[in-house]
Amino acid sequence: MSLAYQDKPWSERINGKVVAMAPRPSVNHNLIAENICHIFFAFLKGKSCTPFADGTDLHLTEDDVFIPDMMVVCDQDKIRWDGVYGAPDFVAEVLSPSTTKRDRGYKKDLYARCGVREYWIVSPESRSVEVYLLQDGQLAFHDVHVLHPGWMLEKMTAEERAEAPTAFQCSIFPELSIALDDVFYRMLD
Repeated sequence: MSLAYQDKPWSERINGKVVAMAPRPSVNHNLIAENICHIFFAFLKGKSCTPFADGTDLHLTEDDVFIPDMMVVCDQDKIRWDGVYGAPDFVAEVLSPSTTKRDRGYKKDLYARCGVREYWIVSPESRSVEVYLLQDGQLAFHDVHVLHPGWMLEKMTAEERAEAPTAFQCSIFPELSIALDDVFYRMLD
């Protein structure tokens, strides 16, 4: 690996423009991204798909090089020493104040055009995971999963609690159950 590659500042190329990844993400942002990575790393151990944590360049087009918070690539031919070239199967982006508009707009649309099969938008503020699935060339909203605080659960009826599940399935890996407690583990209040 060249020294120039190691020393390059963290930035993304979005629609041909270089966008600095600053300010650096918050502690909660990093904890959530790491938690999601741990879930997928443990599940995919010994399987053909490869999980990537924050820091790996994703080359989608000539004008678009992103650094997703987490992605999974099942086509090993897309993986090179300096990043992933082509659409991953799964991408998770953890929202930050400076990235929310891009994560919900341009990036989501480009992920769809390039063929990302499942996309998560994870909000530290609402402790939620929005799941989008590829349908007819679009990442369509599928579901939202919210980790409700204990005080809120206590105020809910049994029926309301039953409608507020604490885990959900990953669509591209249906045998993988995602516990919301694991996604938001050790998050600071």
